[in-house]
Amino acid sequence: MTDRPGHACPKHMTYGPCGGVGVDGSCEIGPEPCVFLHDPVVPWPGMPQADAEPGAAGRAFRDLMRRRPVVISGMPAAALDARSVADTAEVLGGSVDAVLTGDMPAARVQFPPAYHAMLVQERGIPVWAGLNCRDRNRVALEGEIAALAHAGVAGVHCVTGDHTFTGHRPDAAAVFDLESHELVPRARAAGLLVSVAESPAAPPVERRGGRLAQKVRAGARLCLLQFCGEAQDVAAFVRSARAAGADVPVLPAVPVIVDEYGARVMASFAAAVLPAGLADSVRRAGDPVAAGIEAAVCHARELLTVAGVAGVVLNGVATGGAETLLARSMAAVGRALGAGR
Repeated sequence: MTDRPGHACPKHMTYGPCGGVGVDGSCEIGPEPCVFLHDPVVPWPGMPQADAEPGAAGRAFRDLMRRRPVVISGMPAAALDARSVADTAEVLGGSVDAVLTGDMPAARVQFPPAYHAMLVQERGIPVWAGLNCRDRNRVALEGEIAALAHAGVAGVHCVTGDHTFTGHRPDAAAVFDLESHELVPRARAAGLLVSVAESPAAPPVERRGGRLAQKVRAGARLCLLQFCGEAQDVAAFVRSARAAGADVPVLPAVPVIVDEYGARVMASFAAAVLPAGLADSVRRAGDPVAAGIEAAVCHARELLTVAGVAGVVLNGVATGGAETLLARSMAAVGRALGAGR
């Protein structure tokens, strides 16, 4: 394994920069510049991964993606609330192709990934399980991977994760025993279909496509993108990624905004670029929910015209107690895009 610059990066990363770099090049946990900002992309030292056949749910999702664009939604449920998870899953069922059970913007104490996946799958919805390296060492992560494979999830989203300093539990020690590049081959070896994240608008923008290429060498088979502006911006990233050797399906994020709180939180994500005017148009609308749904459908359809885009990820943030409202809005967007059938 490549030696880590642990004395320099707060996440002890080797294959940086992460997606938390600010538009000014600052680290996600402070004003100092990212230590990887001016360095070349660190190559993955292993050989390209041979295709590993995923489980039944992964094969079904892969086959669906070959037939039509797919729609994955976020999971706007209250943290540590099994009833909220069940209610949200009931709303999303039949309207999206899979649910991403990943990190929440601030809540750091959450159900373990395999248990969270089980709660959603009990409602008959395919799960794309998020797995981060912040909270668990490699032994615990390998145990979660084994549990997710046994549970039969459709896929796993491998991310390094936000630092604990950015959430509501800054008192918790951040682990970062591994990072996303190193988590990917472990998930592939367990027979899981693996996605990774990339933030095309985060500095250094010109090297983001090359960084994705190294994750693909490690075994990633899909890429889920952070908000990065308009369709042409996604197209530019896809071209750069392909030029670097990352010829994998890309699923950009689509903001689903239904209130002022969601607009404000999503705009605060590091290096996230929302489509021009989208948040303001929702704020000014007489019916923000209907306007948010319409704007999300329109933006998604534009993104789906981009070569290399195989689907979208519906992403939103709910005010406490409004999780079901956001889920209904995501479901409406999914149905308009032909998902869940």
